Amino acid sequence: MTTSPPTALTIAGSDSGGAAGLQADLRTFLTCGVHGLVAVTAVTVQNTLGVHDRADLPPHIVAGQIEAVAADMGVGAAKTGMLASAEIINAVAAACDKAEIGRDEKIPFVVDPVAASMHGHPLFDDAGLHALRDELLPRATVLTPNLDEVRLLTGMTVKDREGMHTAAVVLHRMGPRYVLVKSGHLQSDPECVDLLFDGSTFVELPGERYPTQHTHGAGDTMASALTAGLAKGMSVVEAARYGKWFVSHAVEHAYPMGAKVGPVSAFWRLAPEER
Repeated sequence: MTTSPPTALTIAGSDSGGAAGLQADLRTFLTCGVHGLVAVTAVTVQNTLGVHDRADLPPHIVAGQIEAVAADMGVGAAKTGMLASAEIINAVAAACDKAEIGRDEKIPFVVDPVAASMHGHPLFDDAGLHALRDELLPRATVLTPNLDEVRLLTGMTVKDREGMHTAAVVLHRMGPRYVLVKSGHLQSDPECVDLLFDGSTFVELPGERYPTQHTHGAGDTMASALTAGLAKGMSVVEAARYGKWFVSHAVEHAYPMGAKVGPVSAFWRLAPEER
């Protein structure tokens, strides 16, 4: 290559099992043709059985990573994952402002409000949840909650597509420019129809619901594919469709690993090896 590819920044925690977190973000960026930049927020000790321990990085180190790559390498779009604490969230908000990342800035900002692991382990306390609502949602170009995260942010339990519409309206009032409510956890629906809302227009993103339990990293993968699309110059609606297309194939090709829930796959994007 003689020119630099688009860049995307993930601000997220490390998953030692390699299924979710910054590992899922980086492989999604790569297979979407985008160079991945990283600001590590925490290191988790986890596998398919659960999160067993973790160590959070100092907030100034998290902020420093954002500032370093933005100043030298440039950021085409950015996303968050696990942010671990209110102190880290506040540091991320300040660093993103400095780097001109956010809904009212030149660099799009995707906030994936990861508040609990897929096994149900909380990833930050009440102070962190308040900081997420107060500091990051108003800075988000796109907010991408699943239905468990909708409940944590709004107190609403969504049981059907009508409830998704109502939740999208409530979340939009919290400040993001767009809300993308993901429907993967709506097991009663035979389809998997996500919903994008900009404050006036709803856009449905339909997809097949695949009969697999191996969905670890699906939310991270969709948000990072959306972020990659924004980094490549797509509109939010185009990038949301791109993210849905990517994660649908990733879930379709998910594979078993370990004792419980295996990861969604990015292998479907790789050319077969010549033999």
